[in-house]
Amino acid sequence: MRVTRKTRTRAKALRWPMTTAEVILWTRLQRGRLNHFHFRKQHPVGPYIADFACVPSRVIIEVDGETHWQEDARRRDARRTAFLEREGWTILRVWNSDVYDNETGVVETVLRVVMDGAERQHHKR
Repeated sequence: MRVTRKTRTRAKALRWPMTTAEVILWTRLQRGRLNHFHFRKQHPVGPYIADFACVPSRVIIEVDGETHWQEDARRRDARRTAFLEREGWTILRVWNSDVYDNETGVVETVLRVVMDGAERQHHKR
């Protein structure tokens, strides 16, 4: 999927500042710290920007705060998820509160999903 220059520029601008929950999770994902899987932050995919993406596994992690509880945000998230899934991505949404209250559990879930994604990609070859 082609990414426009506008989307790429916006993604770069969003890399800093991150939310507190994103910073916490990023410290566990960056530089291959999670079983040597490589993640990108604020990664553009089509017209959207993923909080974190493991490209080889085709997994996107979205860290959502309370604004995502609102009905209009839920509809936008559903459209976005549908688009990304059509493009072959698996989407994992985690709440800020889960990162704060159960960081280890969130990281374990991310690892499971990324490993499953890597396995799926391996079988596609």
